[in-house]
Amino acid sequence: MIQTSSEQILESFQNIKRTSIKLRESSIEDRRIKLLKLEKWILSNREKIQNALFQDLRKPKSEADLTEIFVVLSELRLARRKLPSWTRKNLSIGLPFLGSSAYVFYEPKGACLIISPWNYPFQLCLVPLISAIAAGNTVILKPSEFTPAVSNLLKALCEEIFDQHEVSVVLGGIPEATTLLAQPFDHIFFTGNTAVGKVVMKAAAKNLASVTLELGGKSPTIVDETADVKDAAQKIAWGKWQNAGQICVAPDYLLVHESLQDRLIEQLTLYANRYYGDRENYASIVNSVHFERLDDLVKEAQQKGCVVVHEGANDPASLTFRPILLTSVDESAKLMQEEIFGPILPIVPYKSLNDAINIINAKPKPLALYLFSSSKKNISLVRTQTSSGMMTINDTVLQFGNPNIPIGGVNHSGIGKSHGHAGFLAFSNEKAVLHQRIGWTMAKTVYPPYSRLKQKMIDLMIKYL
Repeated sequence: MIQTSSEQILESFQNIKRTSIKLRESSIEDRRIKLLKLEKWILSNREKIQNALFQDLRKPKSEADLTEIFVVLSELRLARRKLPSWTRKNLSIGLPFLGSSAYVFYEPKGACLIISPWNYPFQLCLVPLISAIAAGNTVILKPSEFTPAVSNLLKALCEEIFDQHEVSVVLGGIPEATTLLAQPFDHIFFTGNTAVGKVVMKAAAKNLASVTLELGGKSPTIVDETADVKDAAQKIAWGKWQNAGQICVAPDYLLVHESLQDRLIEQLTLYANRYYGDRENYASIVNSVHFERLDDLVKEAQQKGCVVVHEGANDPASLTFRPILLTSVDESAKLMQEEIFGPILPIVPYKSLNDAINIINAKPKPLALYLFSSSKKNISLVRTQTSSGMMTINDTVLQFGNPNIPIGGVNHSGIGKSHGHAGFLAFSNEKAVLHQRIGWTMAKTVYPPYSRLKQKMIDLMIKYL
């Protein structure tokens, strides 16, 4: 992968900064045309996208279609369809402001930076780009250096269908990202881990740039005593082990009512083998560094007494790390303290739902929380007694593929929301506009000098309006 030089980065920034001012006047139709071009390119180059994802992650063709291409196309089509209704909102004015009108004008924030990760390198780059284009911004994209095939494809895509002064791609690693973060962007959208998110936020603060931080954390999954064990196991296995567990919203650890633990382990083992026992249906770990990190997490947990109840044959040469289930995991083990981001699933039994809730609340607020239950009481209790960016009941991960659902974390798991209308808002400045009539207005009735009559009017306003 050819890296972008510092000189090229600075030139790209100056170009998109200047062009962002011109794009303030872009019409809704102009933006929809750009989105349509992107959609057509994706449909015409579907095989190239699949091949690039296979080169970087050995991602199966069907998984690439479902979790990368389909997600992007859904986002594109929603934005094109809904953009006219997103761009202006009339406001109620109230009696004291009689004679005026008010509305929100959604103007583009301007020059934006999108830094995307390696785990879903296609969709996690293009989904925020779609929102940025829909809102009328210019963008520099910085895809991950760990997935060079997809990064090069994204660069080719943008050069083919966008004006380079509107959308530009910077290739490289930490030095290039550091150079970009030093520039006074109007908005920065970052997807990655919490530690790097803090670096991004600190850099943004120097220029008072707004940020959207899509981070991660330890997303818990609760299986209560009323859950359908087979159904839960199918959905947990799919959500946890697609993309070899390298998913920011994947179930990170499993809290199961003690009465169901053995049955759930049996079913999870069954579906781990059925869904991902075939190498052709299972992705690779992104590189040897992450493979060794995962291996070390398991070894450290074993040293602290954990029990491996299911594992497959790992292969460092092909970066294949099989689904693994662990029980009796010590709370001090690293895999219970940091985001796993891989196919390791610790299982923790609990006696009462309050015990499970206390475990969750003792950790930083997660990006997602999953609950398998048929009890309305339990669902309500978990929803109100825990805090997370998102909550899904009786499924996992599925929320991320729905463009109508706002996606994002809270505190350590993220700031701001993305996807669909939420993504459009993230890249827009909601400018309030009040339009007053010329001549008599209700407001003039209480202008100075103040009289007894005016004071009575003010008293009535305070009491009733």
